[in-house]
Formats: sequence, structure tokens, C-alpha cells
Amino acid sequence: MRTPFVNSRLAPMGTTIFAEMSALAAATGSINLGQGFPDTDGPEEIKRAAAEAILSGRGNQYPPGPGIPELRTAIAAHQKRFYGLDFDPDTEVLVTAGATEAIAAALLALLEPGDEVVAFEPYYDSYAACIAMAGGVRVPVTLRPPHFRPDLDALRAAITPRTRLLLLNSPHNPTGMVLTRPECEAIADLARERDLLVVTDEVYEHLTFGPEHIPLSTLPGMRERTVTIGSAGKTFSFTGWKIGWVTAPPALTTAVRTAKQFLTYVSGGPFQYAAATALALPDTYFETLRTDLRRKRDLLAEGLEAAGFTVFRPDGTYFITADISPLTPEDGMTFCRALPTRCGIVAIPNQVFYDNTAAARTLVRFAFCKKDEVLTEAVERLAGLDFPIT
Repeated sequence: MRTPFVNSRLAPMGTTIFAEMSALAAATGSINLGQGFPDTDGPEEIKRAAAEAILSGRGNQYPPGPGIPELRTAIAAHQKRFYGLDFDPDTEVLVTAGATEAIAAALLALLEPGDEVVAFEPYYDSYAACIAMAGGVRVPVTLRPPHFRPDLDALRAAITPRTRLLLLNSPHNPTGMVLTRPECEAIADLARERDLLVVTDEVYEHLTFGPEHIPLSTLPGMRERTVTIGSAGKTFSFTGWKIGWVTAPPALTTAVRTAKQFLTYVSGGPFQYAAATALALPDTYFETLRTDLRRKRDLLAEGLEAAGFTVFRPDGTYFITADISPLTPEDGMTFCRALPTRCGIVAIPNQVFYDNTAAARTLVRFAFCKKDEVLTEAVERLAGLDFPIT
């Protein structure tokens, strides 16, 4: 039912599926494999850095609008260290309240009402809301199983004279697809040819299981037209701190900052110092993170396969998409709403991430960023479910 007060652009959004499913998890005592947050904290030295910042009085008052210098310098160093990208910490780096604010600020800053935004669906649910708030028009290009590779011909066909920007996400939530170098090059060719801006959501950049993550801004002619978004939450397992960032050329960074300053203005002062410490962790941290998550992916994937799901193992992120059609004629929404009472597991129906909901009718998403014992218990519960469901 539509609330009588929300504006027409946001009326279709309603309550997020994550709130609904998390409430179901709490009400039923279920294992929550729906919302994407780890059930363990990140490294102790990062927590100590936050605590020390608080106790020493650093960041307890308003930090600088663009972010503290230490974090902006650390972000620039990270981009250089991993990708060979040079960014000026003072003019080309902006700290945000998580990646979600970075997305909102970028779209609010760069779109005029009626501008079209082309994005691969399924997409993180804030994309649709932020495009709507900016008065833009979303144009989806559907990723399809089993591999969820982008249809580059469909992408080209989706671009019209009204297209303002491409909104990309790789590694991709929820499918786990990671864009290949040829795909990135084809997208870059298209952006240059059509003179498009590009906003890239790269929060899962360090969560890949084999394929190389390739920032679009590393390709020829793309740095000057790309807003790259990163986050400490996914990489360091502190999602509640909401520390994100933007790297872009000065004109684009200024545009995004113009919108961002009227959203939160600033946030998370002490956590910014901790994030700066985190970004300087040695390579072994990032390697161990990938190895650990890959093992968890395989643990859950094997359990889902044994239970009868068709499983699409991701190349990145910490989500697995599975097809329920071998088990039940139900659609994903019905299945996920019933799953907590059937076996004490919460998952997310992928159709909430699509405009073309028919393309995801039987797809559901599970998060594997959980303790081994939690995943093992989840697999045992799924194995005890009475399939097939009719």
C-alpha cells in the first residue's frame, strides 16, 4: 500500500527486502544468509585504531568535509599500490558515508531530470532509488544465468541520445560476475564513442576468486570520465562504520562533493583514522581474505548442490545465486518468505534486484560471509528440508 506522503518517484520502492528478511530472521531465530554482512569483526589492529582515535580525541568532532587528510592519502596510495592509478588526495579523493552515499551523491550531482542511466540488472537496490531521487531514468541490461556475462550488443542498443552515464558494478552484486578485460575494453570503447560518464561501484574489488579486478579508470581515456567508488566495509569487515570513498578527476570529484555536502556533510571521524590504517595492511591480509572467502563459498555451494539447488558459483563478492526450480514450482519471493519457517534459513529473492522480474523468477541469493560453523549448520538445515516442495 502506498504511503500518502512519499513522493511519486520513491513510492514504488517501499521497504527494502533486507529489512523484511532480517525481521523474519529475528522472529524465527533463523540463520540470516540474506543481508550481506560478516558475523565476525575485521582485524584487531583496525579496531584498536578506531578506539585510540576516539580516546585521543581525533575525529570526535566534525572532520573535514572531504575526509581527513590521512584517509584521503591512504586511499590515493591504495589506488596506486593495486592499480597504478595516481590520484591527488586533495582534489581527486572524497570520503563518504559508505558506498551508498557515494552512489547517491554521484547520481544527484551528475544527472539532470530525464537523463538515462544504463546499468546491468540485477542491481543493488539503492541504484534504482538513487536514480529516481535524481530524476533520472534507469535503463536495465539484463545479466542471465548461468554465467551472467554482459550482453555487449544489448548494452550498445540500450544507449540513446538521452543516455548520460553508465552505472557499473564489478565484482557484481548479486551474481558474483567479474568483468573481463575484453568486456571492460568494449565498455570503455562505448563510453568514449558516445561521450558518456561512468560511475563504477567497486566495493568488492578485493573479493575475487581467480579473475583479476580491472578498474575501468585504468583503461585509455577513461580516467577523465569515471567516478570510482570504494568502501572499507566489505574489504575489512566493518560494515557498520560506513566509510566509503570516491576517486575521480577534480571536476567530477567537485561535482560529487557539491551534492555530498548536503547529505551527511561528514561522518565517522574516528573510523576514518581506522580505515586509513586498514588500507595500509600488507598484501597477506588481502590474500588471506580471498582464500578464506573462497573456501566459504565452496562450503555453501556444495551444501546447496547436495540439497538439490542449481548453483552458480560466483567469481567475486560474498554472495551465491541459486536456482530453486529443481525443487519447487514457487517463485523466489514465495520461497524465501517461507524458508525461515521451513528450515530456519533466510535468503533473498533475486527478483527484487530486477526490473525484468521474470528473468529472476526462480533465483535466490545466499551470503557466505559467515563463520564456518554457521555455514555448516545452514547446510545441515537445508539438507533436512523436505524437497521437492509442491
